[in-house]
Amino acid sequence: MPRFSVIVPAYKVQAYLHECLDSVLSQSFTDLELIVVDDASPDNCGAIADEIAAHDQRVRPPVRLRENAGPGAARNKGMAYARGDYLLFLDADDTLTPGALQAIADRIKETGEPDVLVHDFAHVSWSGTLALPVRNDRALQLTEQGPAPFLLDDRPGLLNVTPVAWNKAYKREFVEDHHFRFPPGIYEDMPWTYPVLMAAESIATLSRVCVHRRRRRHGSLLAATTRAHFDVFEQYDRVFAYVDERPELAQWRPLLFRRMVDHLTSVFSQRHRLPREARAEFLRTVRAHCARYRTPGTPLRARARLRYTLLRLGSHRAYRALWAAARLVRGAGRLVRGPAGLLRAAGLRVHYRVQRLLPLRANRAVFSAYGGRGYVCSPAALENAFRTYAPGMRTSWVARPEHHHTLPVATRRVLPGSMAYWTALARSKYLVSNVDFDHRLVKRRGQVLLQTQHGTPLKHMGLDLKDRPAAARGTDFTAVLRGSDQWDYVLSGNRHSTLVWERVYPSAYATLEYGSPRNDVFLKATSADVARLREHLGIPEGAVAVLYAPTHRDYRHSQRTHLDLERVLRELGPRFVILARAHHSYDAPLTDLAHGRLLDVTAYPNVENLCLASDALITDYSSLMFDYANLDRPIVIHTEDWEAYEAARGTYFDPRSFPPGAVARSEDELIDIFATGHWRGSRSAQLRSAFRERFCPFDDGRAAERVVRRVVLGDTSTPQIVPLSARHPVPSAAAARPASPLATIPGQSQPDPDDSFRT
Repeated sequence: MPRFSVIVPAYKVQAYLHECLDSVLSQSFTDLELIVVDDASPDNCGAIADEIAAHDQRVRPPVRLRENAGPGAARNKGMAYARGDYLLFLDADDTLTPGALQAIADRIKETGEPDVLVHDFAHVSWSGTLALPVRNDRALQLTEQGPAPFLLDDRPGLLNVTPVAWNKAYKREFVEDHHFRFPPGIYEDMPWTYPVLMAAESIATLSRVCVHRRRRRHGSLLAATTRAHFDVFEQYDRVFAYVDERPELAQWRPLLFRRMVDHLTSVFSQRHRLPREARAEFLRTVRAHCARYRTPGTPLRARARLRYTLLRLGSHRAYRALWAAARLVRGAGRLVRGPAGLLRAAGLRVHYRVQRLLPLRANRAVFSAYGGRGYVCSPAALENAFRTYAPGMRTSWVARPEHHHTLPVATRRVLPGSMAYWTALARSKYLVSNVDFDHRLVKRRGQVLLQTQHGTPLKHMGLDLKDRPAAARGTDFTAVLRGSDQWDYVLSGNRHSTLVWERVYPSAYATLEYGSPRNDVFLKATSADVARLREHLGIPEGAVAVLYAPTHRDYRHSQRTHLDLERVLRELGPRFVILARAHHSYDAPLTDLAHGRLLDVTAYPNVENLCLASDALITDYSSLMFDYANLDRPIVIHTEDWEAYEAARGTYFDPRSFPPGAVARSEDELIDIFATGHWRGSRSAQLRSAFRERFCPFDDGRAAERVVRRVVLGDTSTPQIVPLSARHPVPSAAAARPASPLATIPGQSQPDPDDSFRT
């Protein structure tokens, strides 16, 4: 029997079916059977399935339905033919990510063969060309931390994960023993998903994107304007009927009721889904369902209470009036925003003052990075270290909503400027950030403010920007000093940084030359981690991945790369892949031409992972060069606009005179450096070695631990630092490959044809 039976219903998806089936058959894990169910598709889906089945014995002869019955009936038919230990469902316009089945198989084995394994998915555009899709917004529920397998009682939040069939692997015996089947309809996944999770005696999770879910421009029934959306009521009838027949599941009724209210509200609020003449009828039916299944016990979210009240009233006129009023309020927002904003600001000031009168919480720490971005940089490494080395520590992270999916489950999410934000600033003993918190922060006696900074400074910072108007752009330097006066500790990765920080932020803090916590991962990661990251990013096997990460230009208002990345790839040949990452201060991606060898990774939240996945770095004046040097991998500096950058921003030294590797002054020189092998030659290694000795003396993988022991645990002893010669950063994927007698290994030092190349 195969390990997996992958069931694919197919109807009017001939343009996507090849890609879908190839994503299954090209998996590194091969112990599978593929069952395609032709749901009476009028196009060539059946013929495509026949063709693929003829060339791969793992593909069962296509199952054909006489008439179109919908995905639920097609999946049921496929299950009747399945022989695998586990069932997986995949829609024919979606794809499995590379290595997904291997990851699922490993996690199933690791967690003792659970009844259900829930994994993550991500949305891609209709064309499927996005290099970095957006992850499921409920991905936090899929953490692999904690005991596994478990019961739904141990992690009820799984009911909040999108109720779909294709983000799970199901033990076939479990499905057969409980006689689970998909009902007809367009919302058929709900009466399958909820009963499956409630009935499972063992559940596990996999925090990995295993399915790329395609957003269709046309053809999706859920996005169509049709009365078919009334099917949602019948499906919830089935869900509650299942619970009512099993008294032991009564505890789930309140949560299911809230999910139903949210779902019905969502369907009704998306006005394109329902025909105009059906909206009043839909709302009346919502009212009836709310009355029928109302279950006290789980409070509704505050913003949903008004909508729920209107749904209970069942008045289409009232709902339309509220919707019109909301539009009017939004339209008049500019007129009322001033007074309303003043009232809100006054209320928050009062709230903050009251909170400052209450005792500090010694076991609380609040973290932030770049004023509200996601779980990144040294604050992220320290947040994890706080929880690891200071038992009982409770942490909060300040982030805007679009970054909440990056946060770990163990830390509380806080919106910037909210009441919870000001409460955290007032009551937490430890405040940690890589930039200043809100300028209205009043640091209390007993609070400890740790400034991590965000990299080794090459460009001018702090007070050194006074004579650089293009870079300063109206900076209030009095406020800068007021902020630094509140710092208790500043982290430094090297003596150069220490001297700069103490001069440009002349305040009475203590400097901790402990290294940069965000670089700890470079010494802790394994080759398996590197392989997994490359697979997730879509880097082809055997490719040389070059991370291109230019910095911000103060003399330009918009982003413009000095490199023609398409030309660079053409000249370097098919072995090379470029990971293009724009500076976080720009909203737009670095390139609009993303494809298999040019991947735009601007949206990827964690730059350290990108460094680990790459084999070399191309940058200009970015502080990333100092971090990347810890990996002891090739670095090439591109300095085409050096004079303009130096004039606008100013630097503490000329990277061309003390570089971490080869230096290119033009695009042609850059191409030549890679084409001739200078980028990874012995001279490049010599320059990198000297650079590491100067700028990486403390980054031995334990910086975060040292900070917590000093700042939280009060250990003032001199920390032990592992010398550079004894450090073993994880090698690049290219350097880890076995050597070939006919090819050199990228990332390892080789003799240069001319050791006097550009420096």
